[in-house]
Amino acid sequence: MPGAIVLLVAAGAVATACGGGSNGGASSAAAPPPGRPALARTPERPGEILVSAQVSPGSHGPFALDGRYVVRFEQIAPEDPELDFATQTPFVAMLDRRPEQEDAGSVRLFRAAAKAGRRTVTLHGRWYLDVSFGDFPYAIRLTPVGRR
Repeated sequence: MPGAIVLLVAAGAVATACGGGSNGGASSAAAPPPGRPALARTPERPGEILVSAQVSPGSHGPFALDGRYVVRFEQIAPEDPELDFATQTPFVAMLDRRPEQEDAGSVRLFRAAAKAGRRTVTLHGRWYLDVSFGDFPYAIRLTPVGRR
């Protein structure tokens, strides 16, 4: 039986390596991953926090935050790149002290029917980044302000 498993794994690796057709000479490595917002395609710089997901709701963290941050979000519709997000369900993201538990100390980041958004916040302590509504794949990036 172990030999059969090795053969199946090897066959899968060969099938993956061979591909399945022509891409007209274009490198598949140059194409962006499907369903991934541009905001999530660049690596995090020191001190940055980047989260992304295909669906909501979702809770990310906890994150230790101390200072001012520019917070940006982006959502995409892979099946319709020209979609007008103004006609869609608002994207809602919060920072909470406990996962998915909004209270008086929570910080609303976004509630916007938009493709993208940006704001600056000052935060201290341990936080969970909770996305409660949004119908599309999303990314949120927190970038420290004034620290190098």
